[in-house]
Amino acid sequence: MGSVPNTPSPEVDVPFTEFDKLGPLAPLPGTWEGTGGVDLSFHHAEGEVGETPYRERITFNPFGPVDNGDQHLYGLDYRMSAWRGDEADPFHTEIGYWLWCGDSETIMRGFMVPRGTVVLAAATAGPDSREFTFRAERGDPVYGITENRYLSQRASTVSYTCTVRIDGEEFSYDEDTVLEMSEFPEHFHHTDRNVLRRVPE
Repeated sequence: MGSVPNTPSPEVDVPFTEFDKLGPLAPLPGTWEGTGGVDLSFHHAEGEVGETPYRERITFNPFGPVDNGDQHLYGLDYRMSAWRGDEADPFHTEIGYWLWCGDSETIMRGFMVPRGTVVLAAATAGPDSREFTFRAERGDPVYGITENRYLSQRASTVSYTCTVRIDGEEFSYDEDTVLEMSEFPEHFHHTDRNVLRRVPE
């Protein structure tokens, strides 16, 4: 087993100081918010495709190192929530990690959503990269996608792509989740995009 990451918790607050070890993730620790999100998806209640505007909040907490033998990872524990309009309850949440492996110049993004889908995606990036693209595919034994049986039979995720751009106190993403759905003869592209700005501490 690898070492346990120094992830913050309500019980133990472990200060993180090795920000230089985070590589391209170094600008991200903190809280970010965006109000201009656009979700393009199939709306089951209406039986049609439509756009949903949303606001979003993401918190990144740094940790590391995590040692897998000779592999040394540093990363961010992240929590993401998105809300429609003024609704109190989020319509989408994610919990997971963004991980940096400097030796292979790889960023990994592992997360789970409460619909019962788990993704481990990867991007190639240099230590100073400010734009990178995560990719995962169903059936890939390394960077892949798993889901519960119901989704695998009715709305299975074929691939996941997310391009991230970091620019000072702002970062944006364009996300494309390709689905195999009984409602469509061809693959359906469920897309999300937003621009987030750092929340002052």
